[in-house]
Order: sequence, then C-alpha cells, then structure tokens
Amino acid sequence: MKKHHFGAGAVLALDVGGTKIAGAVLDSHRQIIATGQVPTPASAGAPAVLDAMARLVAQLRGKTTEEILGLGLGAAGVIDPANARVSSATDTIAGWAGTDLRTELMHRTGLPVRAVNDVHAHGLGEAHAGAGRDAEQVLLFAVGTGIGGAHLLNGQLHSGAHHVAGHMGHVDSPLAAGLPCSCGRTGHVEAIAAGPAIHRNYLRLGGDQRVADTRELAARAVQGDELARTALRTGARAAGMALASLANVLDPDLIIVSGGMAGAGDIWWHALRAGYADSIIDLLAHTPIVPAQLGNDAAFYGAASLFWSTNERN
Repeated sequence: MKKHHFGAGAVLALDVGGTKIAGAVLDSHRQIIATGQVPTPASAGAPAVLDAMARLVAQLRGKTTEEILGLGLGAAGVIDPANARVSSATDTIAGWAGTDLRTELMHRTGLPVRAVNDVHAHGLGEAHAGAGRDAEQVLLFAVGTGIGGAHLLNGQLHSGAHHVAGHMGHVDSPLAAGLPCSCGRTGHVEAIAAGPAIHRNYLRLGGDQRVADTRELAARAVQGDELARTALRTGARAAGMALASLANVLDPDLIIVSGGMAGAGDIWWHALRAGYADSIIDLLAHTPIVPAQLGNDAAFYGAASLFWSTNERN
C-alpha cells in the first residue's frame, strides 16, 4: 500500500466509446463529484467527436471550483500514451485512427491532455481505487463484447512496445478451433468466449432463434435451458483457460475479472474457475480471482490517474 499524497487540484476524465462519451470530475481527494455524458457522433468523423468531447468538458468544468490539473482520457483504439495519439482503430468511429488527441483537445479546451486505451483505463482505475488497490501486480481480464485487459505493476500500466498489450482475446483457444475472430484470424478465445460469440455458439448448437442476445441466453441458462447452459459454460471455460495461460506467463498476485460477462452469474463464474484450474500451473493455483469493484467508474479513476503521481496509489 502506497503513501497518500494527493494533488492540488481536480482532474476531468472522459471515457470515449463508439456510442457515448461519459465524463467525470474527480476532486483533489480523488473522489468523483460530478458526471455527465453525450452521444458519440461516431459516423460524423473524428472532428465531430472531438467537438462533442470539448462540449462535455465545458459542462464538467463548471462542476468544481478547484484548479483543473488536466484532462485524462480512456479512449477506443490503440492509444500511444506518450503522445495521446490514436495509433490504430476500427471504423467504429469514422477517421479515428491517427487522431492527435493531445493537440486537438488542448486547442479546444486549453487543458493538458493525457490518454490511454479505454480497457487500460479500466485496469488503471481498478488498480488505483478498486479491487486491486492493495495489490502490487494486477492482471485485469475484461470479458464483454470483446475480450481485453491490462497488466499493471505497482499501479503502472505496461502497454507494450506498440501499445497493444492487453489484447487478451487473441490468445489461441482449443475450444475456438476454426472459429473466425474479429481480428481476421481463427481460433482465438474471443471467438468462443466473448458475449456475442457465446450467443452465436448457442444458435450453432440449435438454440432457440428467439433468444436475442447473451443477456437473455444467461437468463435461459438459469431457467434450465441446457443448450444455453452449454454455450455459457463453454465460453466461460475457454475464458478461464486463456486467463490461466496469461497468469502462467505474468504471475500476478491478483486477477480482476471485469466486463459484461462478469455479471452473468454463478454458472459463468463456476465454469471460468474450472477452466482456470485445468490450465494453471500448481504454484499459481491459488492466485485470487475477484470481480471488479468500480463498474464503469473504473475508466474515470484510471483516466484521472494519468495526472496523479506515478510513485503512489490511492
């Protein structure tokens, strides 16, 4: 546990996704004192998204009388934290790749800007203020629409040489053999264990076509639908096996599981833990696996932490 030395001002934090831009004000005590959100004009292109971000910043600035230290971002895409530039991105936000977040937003807001990938922001948030605040080495594993994560040492993010560390959904999985992945390859764990992939597998198994999504599938599983239980367990087991592979390499002292699937209930969690137990080496069999604590607020804490001292944690 690190010594507390709080900064002399507030930080504005934004979580930028393809559907919405959510924001918060964190005061000098590192508490969220106000939030807000605006829709992401994703199809209108990067300049329109930057303008929407600036409008939200303007709204949030009026929520505190403290000096604002800066604007921290958790943003979709591969983000270079050294210069807050979007190195690579899907077409979820039109023209997002190549965007210079620091220059563009400083021009629009006058604030210093720092940025990381959105899942990395969640990892930083959980490490600083959530389930990992007492741990030295944290592995965050996020299972939702896709699968991603973050590896943190003493509260500091390790993003890799090309800032793509954390693409944990692209670990090979024997349970996904031959299945197409979102990256264009086949056989990656995301192709069997992400939320939409579990739903696709349920339909492949002959499940009820009226089941619209994975949330409904999880409810069916609790009600006793055997195909729903099979699809849910298969996805969770694959996720657990992949998580064990990562733990075997990284040796964290705590594993935090986040994302939409972490709320899928006991069937999913039991299968995840079983898959982990099957693949983990004996020395690491008792590494704690815990759910994330902060929900969507994790991204705010993580983005704000970019302006907190690098040698301390909350």
